[in-house]
Amino acid sequence: MWWFPVVAAFLVLTAQAASAGIEITDDFGRRVVLKRPAKRVIALTGAVNETLCGMGLTDLIAARTDADREPAEVAALPTIGTHMRPNLELVLAHRPDVVVQIAGREESLEAALAIERMGIPVAVFEVHDFEGLFSMAERLGALTGETAAAGRFVAGLRERLLRVAGIVSRADRRPTVAVELRYPNLLLAGAGSMAADAAARAGGRLVPETGGKVARLGEEELLRLDPEYYLVETGPMNPDPVPVAKRPLFRELSAVPAGRVAVWTGRRLSRPGPEGVTGVEELARWLHPGLFPAGAPDARAGEVRP
Repeated sequence: MWWFPVVAAFLVLTAQAASAGIEITDDFGRRVVLKRPAKRVIALTGAVNETLCGMGLTDLIAARTDADREPAEVAALPTIGTHMRPNLELVLAHRPDVVVQIAGREESLEAALAIERMGIPVAVFEVHDFEGLFSMAERLGALTGETAAAGRFVAGLRERLLRVAGIVSRADRRPTVAVELRYPNLLLAGAGSMAADAAARAGGRLVPETGGKVARLGEEELLRLDPEYYLVETGPMNPDPVPVAKRPLFRELSAVPAGRVAVWTGRRLSRPGPEGVTGVEELARWLHPGLFPAGAPDARAGEVRP
């Protein structure tokens, strides 16, 4: 009967592991503790849904916000309101094991805390570069018990970025790039934004080199900076931008007559999700076409021309 103590010790260790559950620390230093891996996740931002889908965990997404219809796999899911003002009763009705938010405006954090007060675990991440995205993905893998899937996902994205880095390292110079987030009342991506990291990895240099995620800039200051490439992002803040060549002062930018103006979807650069890696690949082709024989990005959609 020598094996009784061995079995007993194993059962004790198993019980302790089960009672310990799962624990991560979010980007605000808060402990997020689950009794078991999350099987129902509600994200209050679409970038988290994109990350979960990229990890092959679409089936774990229980609901979405009104605006988050992409990727296509989540479009048919029930909705729970907006990311800043989710309907708390609907959130509760979908019985999430964890709710995930990416920090943004103060209202979005208030919404997350209101959900937490209902007894639902909430993880809040602050993602402004690719390393932050990878860290979020790894912790989502821990929360869902899918660390291997998270590891494969992160490794694949890192490999693609390394491939771009190897190509653009052969460039003679790093051209300046401005990324418009809104017009009129001009807003550009700032030095602390996902777009800044994307531009650097694509072999460019974002201007202005100030601000956090967003930089307010007068049009005269933009003319003084005169970026070599001007990229207009379409999205909720910039749904139907006036063509740059039709804006009186903007016509004086050297990028306009040179044909170095493009309109891309915001998912490709500013959104802290896996589509940003595709954005880096396409931006690198646009900035350094001679290093990429397959073509340049389509100025209308941010896609690579055949």
